[in-house]
Amino acid sequence: MKKLSLLSMAVLAGALLLAPEARASNDEAEIRDLLARWAKAFQARDLDGVMAVYASGDQLVAYDIVAPLQCAGREAYRKNYAEFFAAYEGPIVCEMRDLRIVAGRDVAFLHCIERIGGTLKGGQKSETWIRATTGLRKIKSKWLFVHDHISVPVDFATGTALLNLKP
Repeated sequence: MKKLSLLSMAVLAGALLLAPEARASNDEAEIRDLLARWAKAFQARDLDGVMAVYASGDQLVAYDIVAPLQCAGREAYRKNYAEFFAAYEGPIVCEMRDLRIVAGRDVAFLHCIERIGGTLKGGQKSETWIRATTGLRKIKSKWLFVHDHISVPVDFATGTALLNLKP
């Protein structure tokens, strides 16, 4: 009986040691799926689909590429997305490069470089590479975006955004 108990304890201890790696792998897969759902909705200009990946209420804070300086809350950020989508005709292209995900037990972040492009109202073609960092929290066992930070480099000598840089 003692041998069985020691064996059981050894198996349990081994499982506990391996659990963080298995959990991290599963968390990363869940976050990649969440990001893929966001990208699909974004490219289709599906506002409800985009907002479905964000935390509710005031849990969300975003620093977007356009004014205002800060979007506090889901409704404020939804308004920013609606205005952005309204500037385009048809689908919007979103390509992500150099994606990195780091996930803890209930907090994670991802960062990448994104190419955003499409046709603006009036027919003008638009393409810009941006820097994106997203913070996530696991809320009720579900990963959700709680923070976005979107930026472009700036030429401080002229005060202009460098929208034509490419990786």
